[in-house]
Amino acid sequence: MSSFRFVSVLATLLFLVAPVGTPAQTTFASEPPASFTLPNGMQVVVIQDHRTPVVTQMIWYKVGSADETPGRSGLAHFLEHLMFKGTNKHPAGEFSQTVLKIGGNENAFTSVDYTGYFQRVPRDQLGRMMEFEADRMTGLVLKDENVLPERDVVLEEYNMRIANNPEARLSEQIMAALYLNHPYGRPIIGWHHEIEKLTREDALAFYKRFYAPNNAILVIAGDTDVNEIRPMVEQTYGKVPAQPEIPVRRIRPQEPEPVSPRTVTLADPHVEQPSMRRTYLVPSATTAAPGESAALDVLAQLMGAGSNSYLYRALVVDKSLAVSANASYQGTSLDPTQFSIGVSPKPGVEFAQVEAVVDSVIAEIAQNPVPASDLERVKTQLVAEAIYAQDNQATMARWYGGGLTTGLSIEDIRSWPDRIRAVTADQVRAAAQKWLDKKRSVTGYLIKDNSAKREEKRS
Repeated sequence: MSSFRFVSVLATLLFLVAPVGTPAQTTFASEPPASFTLPNGMQVVVIQDHRTPVVTQMIWYKVGSADETPGRSGLAHFLEHLMFKGTNKHPAGEFSQTVLKIGGNENAFTSVDYTGYFQRVPRDQLGRMMEFEADRMTGLVLKDENVLPERDVVLEEYNMRIANNPEARLSEQIMAALYLNHPYGRPIIGWHHEIEKLTREDALAFYKRFYAPNNAILVIAGDTDVNEIRPMVEQTYGKVPAQPEIPVRRIRPQEPEPVSPRTVTLADPHVEQPSMRRTYLVPSATTAAPGESAALDVLAQLMGAGSNSYLYRALVVDKSLAVSANASYQGTSLDPTQFSIGVSPKPGVEFAQVEAVVDSVIAEIAQNPVPASDLERVKTQLVAEAIYAQDNQATMARWYGGGLTTGLSIEDIRSWPDRIRAVTADQVRAAAQKWLDKKRSVTGYLIKDNSAKREEKRS
């Protein structure tokens, strides 16, 4: 498995709901994907791409770290590791070795809202992949001798990606401060002290509770069509019984209305470049009112995408206070999500100087309409990025899998360019006024800890 698994999933899927279209005609250039549902409740989505004889299979389970039992953080990610431990029918390693032998590739990932597994293989091998994946949907065999060593692997992963990474540790603390009540405040990989206590019984109970066809979406993208796929799916996944106790809706504790800004400071001796990050609690594409999510997409692009963005021009070019500045909006989320601003100040520049400029940029957008030329430029950029991304069938599968598992429909995903094109200057201004309110934010400061050097000098 790769680093795609948990740390960068949200950032990787930033444009996940951006479908294929053209700047002139804001709809898909290709036919819409076919979709059907098996009697056991599993939804199947088929995206045709006949340019090469290759297919990508992605199975998305509608369960992520936000669905874990309190006190068992990291369980979704831990089970993702354990899903490669084999079944009675296919011992550990057989699935992965088969993918390797046929020249394919595979991976898995865990996020707050979903867990996914995928293989990219020659089209004539798709049936075998379905058989393997359907078998481990309910046939996983776990024993202490392979569960406990894998828990150690996860702990080492935590040490490598979080404990020894100051930026990741700051992100962990910002999320914990942003979400006072919602489980998005827990790290996807889990809290270290809770990972240490995860057991085989915990993993099996989680597996039996959430891994079932009626809690999964199968996305097939590539050189195939629904007429070929349907009988294959019926012969594999169609034979897996549904889990009747899985709730139709995922209901999580929600956030109270924010009443004050919060700050987090992390000092670490390994920090070479101090940075400031401010994250706002904002609606996702699923929870936003009509037009709000698209306006936040456009606002993020205006403020922090590239050298022409407002933050970059103000902080890096005009005032020469920073070496970088960016903004992003994570729209693909089942529950309220984040709008983030990041700045790396130049040496000797105080955070207060940087924040004053950030606040002034936000105030300008909130008070005055964005110039029409800027608005059209960034909307065209957003749609163009979606056009270029359609060149990768795995990206196409991620668009649909990520969107569908977080409450969107196929039509929601396909109509994204229309919503971007419809965003007005007034909507952008309203989004900045309403959602980039400082009391909705957590500001994190990453600084170098020089205390060890000071102690050495004293001694």
